[in-house]
Amino acid sequence: AGLLAAVLLPNWRQMRLYTFNKNERNVTVYTGLWIKCARFDGSRDCVIYDPQWYTAVDQLDLRVLQFALPLSMFTAVSALFLCMIGMCNTAFVSSVPNVKLAKCLVNSAGCHLVAGLLFLLACAICLTPSIWVIFYNNYLNRKYEPVFSFDISVFIAIASAGGLFFTSILLFLWYCAC
Repeated sequence: AGLLAAVLLPNWRQMRLYTFNKNERNVTVYTGLWIKCARFDGSRDCVIYDPQWYTAVDQLDLRVLQFALPLSMFTAVSALFLCMIGMCNTAFVSSVPNVKLAKCLVNSAGCHLVAGLLFLLACAICLTPSIWVIFYNNYLNRKYEPVFSFDISVFIAIASAGGLFFTSILLFLWYCAC
């Protein structure tokens, strides 16, 4: 859920444009992975709303995130599905399998081990570009003016990666206990 929120929110990077004209208002441009929105200070409506912006992203960190976060979500959902198969197999199959059929049957402990590895992979796929956004923001502020700041989606993605890592550790501990 956290990864889905991080992908859909238009709050990856803010660019705050200041004006010294007292008759004009300052503008904040919110850059997401899929849309771009510009708002005046004190306004909740987008003055400029660009839903086709994702096709023309010119920032490498956001382009990598457009690929990495959905891939991380797919990996995490695959791990969750595999984990559910292992839990159902543990809960509903109590008999010892026949040795000849054991090659074809699903091993619940093996399902949890592979699911833990997939959760760890999803964590790495999500965490690396999310941390890169922080460093790239600092680079943009040094190269241009200090008008760039990262927004809530960065923190949501990093917290989601932490949750994926914690889940993988729990599954590894469960595997070792079994």
